Amino acid sequence: MRNPLERLDTAPVLATVRRLHERIGARFPERGLHRVAGELVALVEEVEASPVTSRRRLHAVRLASRIAMSMIVVATVILLALAVRDSAADGPDHSTEWLPLIESGINDVVFAAIAVWFLWSVPERLQRQAALALLYRARSLAHIVDMHQLTKDPERLRESFRPTPKSAAMSLDPDQLEHYLDYCSELLSLVAKAAALCAEESQDSVVLDTVRSIEALTAGMSREIWQKITILNQARQQLRPLA
Repeated sequence: MRNPLERLDTAPVLATVRRLHERIGARFPERGLHRVAGELVALVEEVEASPVTSRRRLHAVRLASRIAMSMIVVATVILLALAVRDSAADGPDHSTEWLPLIESGINDVVFAAIAVWFLWSVPERLQRQAALALLYRARSLAHIVDMHQLTKDPERLRESFRPTPKSAAMSLDPDQLEHYLDYCSELLSLVAKAAALCAEESQDSVVLDTVRSIEALTAGMSREIWQKITILNQARQQLRPLA
């Protein structure tokens, strides 16, 4: 039996995402970041309902494909056996006249092999298609979160900062800005967890590489956010009145 600590389950991830959505809504109900968190909730819910994380559905598709493969193999063997029996009983007299019959038999075997190979790969291809569709959405969400934090520059809180007419307005005080950046970092972390869920039941190299790229992407974005939080704390020290 597999150790539950060796597996990333969707239920705790979904509960964490929903709780973060509520936390952001309680502090920033009108901000676009709250809607982004709602999109992440919807994404994780789709991952939970998707066949990429359901062993039962994946096994059902794999069982159906194996049954179809067995039927094709059995039917091919029976047809070839009947053809050989009929040809042996009423076959042509000259050896050259056997060539069309042999060619037809080879074609039947080749087509049966192609059908078997197609059915063998159906579960993996369906799982890959569903997983990649979810992973592309996760990557888009990561970039959307990054866009939301992009203009939240703590340098503007320094006393030495001089805005230009084109500078974006800062509508957050230092405490709100810290919460906002922290929420962005948490969202990025959970985007990576949603991506990891898509590969929990997969050994597909394309899916695994895509998950690794999303994890690297979100980790890099999160590092930039924490650099901003460090700068924010430094700026806050400068704004604090001397005792």
